Amino acid sequence: MRRRKPVVREERITLAHGAGGKATQTLIEAVFLEAFRNPMLAPLEDGALLRIGSEQTAFTTDSYVVSPLFFPGGDIGDLAVNGTVNDLAMCGARPVHLSAGFILEEGFPVADLRRITTSMAEAASAAGVTIVTGDTKVVQRGKADGCYITTAGVGLVEHPVTLSASRARPGDAVIVSGPIGAHGAAIMLARGEFDLEASIASDTAPLYGIVSDLLNALPQHVRCLRDATRGGVATVLNEVARASEVAVVLDEEQIPVAPEVTGVCELLGLDPLYVACEGRFVTVVDAEHAGQALDVLRAHPLGAEAAIAGTVAADPPGLVLLRTAFGGTRVVDVLVGDPLPRIC
Repeated sequence: MRRRKPVVREERITLAHGAGGKATQTLIEAVFLEAFRNPMLAPLEDGALLRIGSEQTAFTTDSYVVSPLFFPGGDIGDLAVNGTVNDLAMCGARPVHLSAGFILEEGFPVADLRRITTSMAEAASAAGVTIVTGDTKVVQRGKADGCYITTAGVGLVEHPVTLSASRARPGDAVIVSGPIGAHGAAIMLARGEFDLEASIASDTAPLYGIVSDLLNALPQHVRCLRDATRGGVATVLNEVARASEVAVVLDEEQIPVAPEVTGVCELLGLDPLYVACEGRFVTVVDAEHAGQALDVLRAHPLGAEAAIAGTVAADPPGLVLLRTAFGGTRVVDVLVGDPLPRIC
């Protein structure tokens, strides 16, 4: 079933097509990849690697439609910057320049726009990038939801590494850079749709610094990097298992999750493995150097709670398994549906 040619069976786009799970993967492969297929796009990594003259560069683009626009720990502005620089970092590239496109709804407060652009400027400065070009469109009242942002980024590949979801090998270690699910949980609570209160802030942050430390220390031993945004850690690891034709076996007790996030997810019937992060990544490292990789990550402020969450196995290929705290094992499939729409 996993190897069949993907087909979009729905006649109209649904929210599930934007959730980062099965419907998203099918849409990308059956529509976009089918139309635009080329060697740079086909791997479906976080960005494309391009050679311009003597420079190896990375290029990526992303759009942001988060609701609400402002939430604990951030807003759509710093989210748009950090999300794009992190996609470049997952390619092993140092982010250099960004573009920013705005779609604004008629009637959107100028004060809110200034707040968003100030946040973007501060995030860009913290990430060491400049916003060098952009575009603005305004649509009629009711035709958008205040403000949407699209950012594209260019980075320089300065590490002699090959990173790909297809490079995982049996015996490798799976490392998570810190507690997962904070961004998605913060967005849920900020919407005020549930009678819940918890002190949870989004983890949105630029990741190139911690990634660079890892690649400098172990340039030949890092197999792949993935930031766990839409679809969470579970979907990211399913991509790795599928691309490498291996199994990923997680240990539930070793996966870092803040107690507040666990509590919110339990009350709402959600699994933290599927809840989005915006400042966490997953890396696969060869087993011999896993301990060293963990030490490097924990030495950085963003990786203080990094953990080895699992291992790569040969069988069953293409699946992610979870060894539960109760001693059982269950399959962790790709996200189905969209329990948390509009989170990034």
